[in-house]
Amino acid sequence: MSDAPDLLILGLGNVLCADDGVGAAAVARLCRERVAPPGVQMLDGGTLGLSLLPLVESARDVLLVDAVRADAPPGTLVRLDGDDVMPAALERLSPHQVGVADLLEAMRLRDRLPRRLVLLGVVPESLELRLGRSPAVESALPALVERVVAEARALGYELPPRGDHEASAGRGAAGVDRVLGL
Repeated sequence: MSDAPDLLILGLGNVLCADDGVGAAAVARLCRERVAPPGVQMLDGGTLGLSLLPLVESARDVLLVDAVRADAPPGTLVRLDGDDVMPAALERLSPHQVGVADLLEAMRLRDRLPRRLVLLGVVPESLELRLGRSPAVESALPALVERVVAEARALGYELPPRGDHEASAGRGAAGVDRVLGL
């Protein structure tokens, strides 16, 4: 597939469930602050689960960004890779975890896993139904974005900062961004 990304950075989670929306918020911030060079795609996958299969299967490398439950204080950054990602999708992700687990399992069954699969996230404080993130997760968001940029660089992909003239090109509808806490 010629338009397949070399690197897919995929934000996951539900912005209507408090800290669960941190993956979407991180990708929204990446799109505002960084340039995706040719071959790199940054997307909010929300809770789409299996409908993301063709896109994720076509990518050479995949960075998933999400809320990840762990025995650590809320706001703690988490990094998992390779064989550790599948068990985390089954046990440590938030309410949408079934969709992510199904997505990864379908890729495994079809023998279409990416060359490199990394899950970057933040330990959530709350996954309850409400808009907005907890203070601990909100304060960890800039570090999560920088971790994604560093991880992409370690995989061989640069995400340069946007210049002032490019800043508006990376923004979605500002009103929607503000309402959803992105």
